Amino acid sequence: MIFEFTAVPGFDFIIQFSELINVSIRDNFLEIPKEMGEGYVRKVSFGDDFRLTIHRYILKEDLIVKRNPAAQANDIRTIFFYNGNDDREVTYNNEANIPFSQKKDASILLSTNDLRTEIRFPAGSNIQYVVVGITANRLRSVLSVEKPNGTITTIMDANASFLFFENLDPEMQLLLKNIVSVDMNNALNNFYVQIKVQELMYLLFSKLSLRENTTFKSINSNDAEKLLAIRNKILSDLSTPPILSELASITAMSETKLKQLFKQTFGDTIYNYYQKARMEEAAFLLKQAKHSVSEVGYELGFSNLSHFSRLFEKQYGITPKKFSYTA
Repeated sequence: MIFEFTAVPGFDFIIQFSELINVSIRDNFLEIPKEMGEGYVRKVSFGDDFRLTIHRYILKEDLIVKRNPAAQANDIRTIFFYNGNDDREVTYNNEANIPFSQKKDASILLSTNDLRTEIRFPAGSNIQYVVVGITANRLRSVLSVEKPNGTITTIMDANASFLFFENLDPEMQLLLKNIVSVDMNNALNNFYVQIKVQELMYLLFSKLSLRENTTFKSINSNDAEKLLAIRNKILSDLSTPPILSELASITAMSETKLKQLFKQTFGDTIYNYYQKARMEEAAFLLKQAKHSVSEVGYELGFSNLSHFSRLFEKQYGITPKKFSYTA
């Protein structure tokens, strides 16, 4: 099933989605028909300039959500909070599928609506995510930051074009689960959800406020596609360090431009991003796959296990051996 829309002011996901699947909406609630799967889509509005769409469902067929860029620039910011245990993919410019996140983890995507995106959910996926749509002006009012850094300044700039990624940490995952599971039949729960969403946004913007205060470079769909392809290449083989010249050649970007856009989008240098992902993979293998420390070290390309242990302890504050015992 393909759901395609154009991101313009006044766009209402739940209304257009209901028309696609021919299901009625009641009190901003759409129940997935049994022949299609199970679950629901719910809209919660905090005004015309601040809306929330809650998605919680399992479908019997693949779902492809295509967002076309608006013909005219607008100041709507979209924040996509995903928390689930199933694979999903995001692409730009209809190119090859690019994983949205590593190891089925939880992720956040924050972007302007002038970028074309395509998100794929395989049949049987436990789809659980929240999309916040908020104008730059309302966001400025909500945040009320006196001295924002370059990233937050860009996000609040009505004329900016950007794409930012962040990980959804455990505290944010818990908040998201509470939002998705809330019973909206209680008259006060709209107020409750608004508080929780703002708390979730507070945690996100706290992370973004820690990013280095550098000059922002505008991004387009072509740039976004290339950056996600590079991220995919880095995560596809964590046993081999990325080589900047090779990555620049793949993207047809200068090394300087690639370094700047990658750090701007993902919040870290290419090599640091690789090392953090490497340690996250190590933690995953130790905890979930129950591999030994030596197996994990060698699988991730370390010939010196002491070096592996030092890097792991630097990131997690505990040696991989002790971590494996507590896992």
